[in-house]
Amino acid sequence: MRILILGGTSFVGRAIVDAALHSGAEVTLFNRGRTNPGLFPDARHLVGDRDNGDLTALRDGHWDAVVDVSGYRPHQVGQAMTALGDRVGRYLFISSHAVYRRDGLVPGSDESAPRRAPLREAAQLTEETYGRLKVACEDDVTARYGGRATIVRPGKVAGPHDEQRGLTYWVRRAAHGGRIALPGRPEQPVQVVDARDLARLVLRLVQDDRPGAFHAVGPAEPTTLGALITTCAEVAGTEVEVVPVPPETAPPPFFPLVRDRPLWPGQQRDPARARAAGLPATPLAVTAADVLDWDRDRGEPPLGHGFTPEQEAVALALAAADRR
Repeated sequence: MRILILGGTSFVGRAIVDAALHSGAEVTLFNRGRTNPGLFPDARHLVGDRDNGDLTALRDGHWDAVVDVSGYRPHQVGQAMTALGDRVGRYLFISSHAVYRRDGLVPGSDESAPRRAPLREAAQLTEETYGRLKVACEDDVTARYGGRATIVRPGKVAGPHDEQRGLTYWVRRAAHGGRIALPGRPEQPVQVVDARDLARLVLRLVQDDRPGAFHAVGPAEPTTLGALITTCAEVAGTEVEVVPVPPETAPPPFFPLVRDRPLWPGQQRDPARARAAGLPATPLAVTAADVLDWDRDRGEPPLGHGFTPEQEAVALALAAADRR
């Protein structure tokens, strides 16, 4: 099978390329050639830049499927579709759960849940614009390719090489043990999908030539944020006590995996359609252990979010004072 991947050298794209190569597919990558340029010597590499419209490297070639990992704006996706035309069989677009409206969320929502209003242009990718731009991208891919279009909407993705660093924070913190400050509620539902499971789903969808939209969420068994932290400690061989602390003690702009209560149903989406299509179910403990090993191997560089030790000490002290 001949697969073209737009992107493919960081985190999700990297996992997809790895899965495709291991399946025996003939893989072509199209990207700027700047991120991890030494990766995947067995793949064919085409160099271009979607940001400035340089897609000349795509003018020749035929592929059974294209996997668009790096399309964030409608004009990027539109230019790729124009360049490729009918020289691809299936167009699989990696979208996001950010496409869904936040009002009226209910647990167990499937792929038919209401999406946000599409947005065609935005100066920056922000929490407000990101999901709406993805909606417009989804619509354009479906309009162009119809039954040859596939949309994958991942939830929070986790695993080695995670530059979003959500699970990585909790894995690292739990490995140090002790009292852990949580500026949220331990009972909050949480969904994280292993990047390698997402990659295997993508590969299965293009191999089976499946159209439609699919939720890529995990783990297989529903879990909570408190249970996730405890699992991280178990794989690290430490003992922890999860201590809820005032949300206002959390440093901006966000805290890893913590959601306000009205958004909790967005962490309880239905993965049934993706499971039926082949989404695997790596246990959370396996994902956490692999992230721990990867993070230690790279020397645990600064993450740029979450508590510093000093901030956590203050938050724990404030929580203790509130209980007196």
